[in-house]
Amino acid sequence: MIAQTPAQGILQLNDWGHSKMYKAVCECGQDDHSHILDVEADDIGVNVTIYTTVKSKWYSINRFKQIWLLLTKGYIEEETVITMDKQVALNYANVLQSAIKDTEEFRNARKN
Repeated sequence: MIAQTPAQGILQLNDWGHSKMYKAVCECGQDDHSHILDVEADDIGVNVTIYTTVKSKWYSINRFKQIWLLLTKGYIEEETVITMDKQVALNYANVLQSAIKDTEEFRNARKN
């Protein structure tokens, strides 16, 4: 199995040369499960940042328990899941490697 171009499950949102932004979608099709992948090259190196929107099920925990968690921990934990089949996972890995290489080359070309 080889990586696809264009990549199934991976959408390129922006390309600024030094930074590339992608959206990885969940196999279930729910936009809540997708995440944004930002690969950026700066003077120090290459940074990969993943943004995910997490929604709270505030109605499932009573308010006193939420207040207690906030007071004792300072935050409330939530999680999200993204499910990828084999092809999408391979595409994801390939896009990540390619974006790192491209942004690093762009940064190095700008230095010279």
